Amino acid sequence: MKTIAIALLAAAFALPAAADESKIQLKKADGLDKVEANCAACHSLDYIVMNSPIQDQNGWTATVTKMINVLGAPIDKADAERIVEYLSANYGKK
Repeated sequence: MKTIAIALLAAAFALPAAADESKIQLKKADGLDKVEANCAACHSLDYIVMNSPIQDQNGWTATVTKMINVLGAPIDKADAERIVEYLSANYGKK
C-alpha cells in the first residue's frame, strides 16, 4: 500500500511537469525529414538546438559518425550525408 501511495505521489508531481513540455520545431528545410526520422528515433531533437552554437560542419559530421559507428544508429550513408547537410546549413556555427 505504501508503494502505491508513493507512486501516486510521484505521478502527481511528474504529470504537470510533462504537460509543460513543448515539441521542438526544427527549421523547415531540405533534409528535415531525414533528421526527424533518424535522429528523433533515439533522442530528443533538443540536442540539435543545444549543440548548434558549438557545431560547424566538421562537428556535425563527427557527431553523426559517432551516432552511427559508436552508438549503433541505423542510418544509411545517404541519409547521414543529408542529415549533416541539414544540420550544418541550419544549426551550424556561423
